[in-house]
Amino acid sequence: MKLIDLHMHSTCSDGTDTPTELVRLALEKNLVAMAVTDHDTVAGVAEAMEAAKGKPIEVIPGVEISCEYVIPPSAGNPSRKKEIHILGYNMDIENKPLLDALTFAREERDNRNKRMCENFYNAGYTMITYENLLERFGNVTIARPHFARLLMEGGVVPSISAAFEKGQLLSDTSPLYVHRTYLTPEQGIKAILGAGGKPVLAHPMIYKMSVSEIHRMLGELVGFGIQGVEALYSRNKGTDEAFVRKLAKEFGLFITGGTDYHGKNKPDLEIGWGEGDLRIPVMLLDNIR
Repeated sequence: MKLIDLHMHSTCSDGTDTPTELVRLALEKNLVAMAVTDHDTVAGVAEAMEAAKGKPIEVIPGVEISCEYVIPPSAGNPSRKKEIHILGYNMDIENKPLLDALTFAREERDNRNKRMCENFYNAGYTMITYENLLERFGNVTIARPHFARLLMEGGVVPSISAAFEKGQLLSDTSPLYVHRTYLTPEQGIKAILGAGGKPVLAHPMIYKMSVSEIHRMLGELVGFGIQGVEALYSRNKGTDEAFVRKLAKEFGLFITGGTDYHGKNKPDLEIGWGEGDLRIPVMLLDNIR
């Protein structure tokens, strides 16, 4: 069976492999297609497409846009904010409104990063400075996994994932964490559609929402123009995939799949191979063309 991977990250965001290296790794796994979906940037797409020229693999232009969805109050519970991700495929990576939206997202992330650096430094974690992040990782989309790597290298946490556990330094409940301004789901979806792309809700089961909340969110996203949902995903458990497939059918959405490969930042994942013997068949590629 021919296989693909439609969700991975490069050094242009919080992955540890360059776009060229991602292509090489995908070829080693005999994948026939891949999508580089960096957070809030398409900076790595052109390099990956160039690296794939003349080789038996297709690179799909992609992006993963961070948005903030507001879960309405219910059953006496107050409303709450949830970061969700919208994948975009096959869009024009030179489309100005799309690039403007991504620039806004990165600038807001960068402003948050600077304030978090101050918090960490003042709390005694002196290895965390904005200057150190830039020196260590270069001109990329700095995200919390970059903070986690410095903390791990400094012996503060045993692993990158440990820094994100509930109550830990980089969790969203940490006193050092700083909330940032996000694009709304509607803005993210419209930016992708406006660039001729296919918007897809990424990994819906990791948001830890109730069934009714997921249904309500998908209903809203469909109204904004979402076209697909990521049903095959490396962190799915038990009946998660079957549930998302059912949601896709209910809301008239196509399905996609990907590993969410980040290189050394998620060392248990490989391109094209995920937990539970995850494999993404080439037939799903037709959904995003």
